[in-house]
Amino acid sequence: MGYWGQGMPLLVMKFGGTSVADLDRIKNAAQKVQREVERGYDVIVIVSAMSGKTNELVGWVEQTSPMFDAREYDAVVASGENVTAGLMALRLQEMGIPARSWQGWQVPIHTTAQHSSARFVDIPRTNLDAKFAEGMRVAVVAGFQGLSPEGRITTLGRGGSDTTAVAFAAAFDAERCDIYTDVDGIYTTDPRITSKARKLEKIAFEEMLELASLGAKVLQTRSVELAMRNKVRLRVLSSFEETDENSGTLVCDEDEIMESKVINGVAYSREEAKLTLVTVEDKPGISAAIFAPLAEAGVNVDMIVQNISEKDYEDHPGSVTDMTFSCPVNQVARARQAMEEAKAAGHIAYDELIVDSEVAKVSVVGIGMRSHTGVAARMFKALADENVNIKVISTSEIKISVLIERKYMELAVQALHDAFELDKA
Repeated sequence: MGYWGQGMPLLVMKFGGTSVADLDRIKNAAQKVQREVERGYDVIVIVSAMSGKTNELVGWVEQTSPMFDAREYDAVVASGENVTAGLMALRLQEMGIPARSWQGWQVPIHTTAQHSSARFVDIPRTNLDAKFAEGMRVAVVAGFQGLSPEGRITTLGRGGSDTTAVAFAAAFDAERCDIYTDVDGIYTTDPRITSKARKLEKIAFEEMLELASLGAKVLQTRSVELAMRNKVRLRVLSSFEETDENSGTLVCDEDEIMESKVINGVAYSREEAKLTLVTVEDKPGISAAIFAPLAEAGVNVDMIVQNISEKDYEDHPGSVTDMTFSCPVNQVARARQAMEEAKAAGHIAYDELIVDSEVAKVSVVGIGMRSHTGVAARMFKALADENVNIKVISTSEIKISVLIERKYMELAVQALHDAFELDKA
């Protein structure tokens, strides 16, 4: 057990918005906390705002001040978590458990000054340690928020409460960080696409990081990155089912997994677009000239393919190339504008920009790929057998991704899940 200096092991438990959506669900979450206290843990509970509350608060800010002050935006939006933390502490007190709520500034959770997208700097233990030493058994901390160097409330952006939970687990040397959500673990793929999807008992940090970045919505990428960096063992489990020490899926170091399958998951991203710049000069610096404006415009470029074509280009004799890249569909207009502005400024030259907005990305992920060959061949054969055409391919040490026509996405996911026999333990 990971003892943390006060004589009792510490556990971090995080409850998302659906898990604390109303008073009954807060009571249900409190009962799960009570069970851990009865097992001998001191507990830090991280709570999100009640489901729908953050969107409501954002709407109020935008209606009041369309060109809002980011500092006041954070002050308003952070209040959702404060309400949940207070209600959870009250419920635990009613159950006879010494509990106290903590807002970000009270801990304090020190962050950078970037409002609505702040990053953790430090979480001093002094205040919470003192209260645990006095007999507090549960600290209920408002997730998603912190304190800027100027003393203002900050918020952490998407997935902020997950990241808060991992940061506390790292700062307090917690035995584990349990993420309670509306699913009972991490699956080999989306169970809504194939009934053969299987819940994983364990998954390595690197695999989970790839799955999160590729579209799996169970955990946010930032929280997995932080957990991997600090070796924080994460467990994903359901708020709405009876759970025990073996429930859910453990996200852990690769060393904790005795034998991993070659592929552990199939991920997908439905809303992708493929963009091709036709007849770009093939010369040093051209990639930077293309992708720097895209980055400045906030376009999240993913897959990149360069096709060489040897022919004279009227204004620039020599070889030319076609440059293809993918990005989310909702960023196509931004990407087009960035390219047109770069062309008008004379930074790049191209004949046309071709956009295909009807594509999806499907990926296979597994740490076993490091020591096994033939994964790509098996993947491509499975897709070929279903007459699914591959438009773009990208690879990493533990991942292979392809762009395909969106209408074939579910078929591709099912075919790959079957081809790698992910339904079998």
